[in-house]
Amino acid sequence: MRSADDWLALLQTVPDPEIPVLNVVEMGIVRGVDTTDSAVDVRITPTYMGCPAMDAIADDIRATLSPFAKEESKELRVELVYAPAWTTDWLSEEAKAKLEAYGIAPPGKTTDKRALSGDAPSVRCPKCKSNATELVSLFGSTACKAHYRCNDCAEPFDHFKCI
Repeated sequence: MRSADDWLALLQTVPDPEIPVLNVVEMGIVRGVDTTDSAVDVRITPTYMGCPAMDAIADDIRATLSPFAKEESKELRVELVYAPAWTTDWLSEEAKAKLEAYGIAPPGKTTDKRALSGDAPSVRCPKCKSNATELVSLFGSTACKAHYRCNDCAEPFDHFKCI
């Protein structure tokens, strides 16, 4: 019989559908896994309210874990939880490095509240590492990202917003 840690390891094979360089565990979406003799309970949380990827993530988790749950005659339950709210502070430095290598500027610390007053945070270009960048749009390829342009290499890029 698999332990909660074993189930968590299986979840590390489920990529985030919007940022496939990270898995759902690295993203901090998986809040916990509990097992009993009859069930496996997986708790997930959205990166922001109304995240359209949550249904796809829950489906991907079910598709990945269902064969193993069936093998152990366990019911698989995936529950969406909202509290405490997800924060970009849950991303590890390793996850942030993967984002940058993928071409997405990683978030800073949530203590940077400049965006709330309309001031764009200073964002380093993930391609050439220049700090000479400018905000193009508060919304990038998804609502959780802002769109920037580098003034040195002229490349556009997304920045994962601090949440």
